Order: sequence, then C-alpha cells, then structure tokens
Amino acid sequence: MSRRYLILDVFTDRALGGNPLAVVLNSDGLDEAAMQHITREFNLSETVFILPPKDPANRARIRIFTTAHELPFAGHPTVGASIALALEGGSAGAMALEEAIGIVKCEVATDGTGSRRGTSTFVVPRASALEETEVSKRECADALSLEVADIGFDAHRPVVASAGVPFLFVPVANLTALARARPDESAFIRNLGAYGEAMYLYTLDDEGDADFRSRMFSPGIGSLEDPATGAAAAAFPSVLMDAEARVDGHHRVRIDQGVEMGRPSRINLAFTVKGGAVAQATIGGSAIVIAEGTLHV
Repeated sequence: MSRRYLILDVFTDRALGGNPLAVVLNSDGLDEAAMQHITREFNLSETVFILPPKDPANRARIRIFTTAHELPFAGHPTVGASIALALEGGSAGAMALEEAIGIVKCEVATDGTGSRRGTSTFVVPRASALEETEVSKRECADALSLEVADIGFDAHRPVVASAGVPFLFVPVANLTALARARPDESAFIRNLGAYGEAMYLYTLDDEGDADFRSRMFSPGIGSLEDPATGAAAAAFPSVLMDAEARVDGHHRVRIDQGVEMGRPSRINLAFTVKGGAVAQATIGGSAIVIAEGTLHV
C-alpha cells in the first residue's frame, strides 16, 4: 500500500533547523510493530502516524513513536502534525487531536501562499507537576561532566517534573557551563536513571532575545541530544514556580534550544497563574515542510 509522508523541521521557520519530524499521513492498517519499524527506518527522534479520529468532532488521531517506544504525548510531534494536517487539508484554525494522553487542542495558522510552512499553538493537556524527589547536585554534575559549582543558579535546583512525560530538570550556572555539558551515560544510569531517560538543562539567556537557553540529553538511551523538546517545555511552568515568585497573571517564556548542536529552535511557552498555581499552559512554534514522499508498506 502507498502512504504519503512529510518531513518537517519543527520549532523553526528555516529549513534544516529545529527538530525534524516524519509524519505518515494515512496510517490505516498499520499495527504497532509496523509503526515502530517505520520509525526506525526514518531514524528521526520521533515519527507521527495519522489515523482517523475515534470522535468525528476531532481532526485526527495521532500516534507518536521514538525509535525505542511509543509516547503518550510530545510537543514537537503535536506542533508538526497539526501543521501538516492544516497544509494537507487546506484548513487551518482550531483543531483537536486525539493523543494517548487525551484530547489536545491546537490553533494552527498558515500563510495561504503554498509556502509549506505554518505555526501552531496547543493547550498542554495535563498540568505540569513536580515529583517528590531529592536530586543531588553532585550526581547531576557527574552525569554531565561538570563541576558542582556549575549546577544551579538563584533559587533554581535540580527537580523532576512532568506534564505527561517526566524529565530531570537541571539548572546550570551560565551559558558557558551549558555549552561544556557532556553526558556521562554510566554515571547517569548509576545515580539518576530512576528519574527517567532524559536530562533537560537550562540557564538564563544573556546573549540573545530568549529568556532561557536549554539542552536535552537522553543518557538512558545512548546520550542522544534533542534540538527542541516541547514536552519538557510543557512541564517547565512547575519548575519556574518552584524557583521564582511568579504572580497571578499571564506569563510568556521564550526558550531557545539546539543552538549548541547547530539546529537552533524557538519554543514559545505561555502560562497563566491563578491563586498561586498554574491554571493553563500553551506551547507554540513554527514548522516548515522540507521533504515529502511515498512509503510502499
């Protein structure tokens, strides 16, 4: 059977930046094993499979796979898939996607010129929350080939947070320390593996126009680095609330990622604080189609 696919660069408005994503547009008849094999064939960080929705009121059902396993939710696949659907269907605006985590509401815009690019903002489907853990600065430093003095700034401390996918958030002192970080897989697995597969590093950005610069490593699955991690950004509000006095109201946070690996990305996080707690968060970004073709499987 022939199945069309798109390759998009996500969280960027320039080709060959951001985080690449494969989107298989007509995935009827593919079982989980076939989806996993196709994902490994593309060999990108994630591949999305588009299926008819269970509820016709929704735009589509999507399944998200890494080369290792299926994910219940992820940011750059949600942004990329919603833009791909808008470009292919010729209809932007509001759409709801069925993901394993639940219904994800998106707002998509395209320029209508045939440029094969667009923007999407989605409502984070699950509130971010910290896990009750005590993470050692020494263990984080060892896992990142850094010094203990490189870990933390102001009141920011290592924590585990999730909005559907858990991440170990590690604040580092400055951009120099961020650039020097090199994951030590054995140290991570030995001391920090119980907290998940991924370490999300961040620091204040005093060079560009972003609020924070970040990097994400997956020492639990081979020390892979991710150019843009929307699921981590979705959990970031609870990390910020833990370390900063965020007043009630609307907050916007610009996060740059992928700079050190030559794939600069921009994630736009917004969240509302009400009664001292995060009431709602959104993640937004751009994507551009860089390739398309046909699978014969």
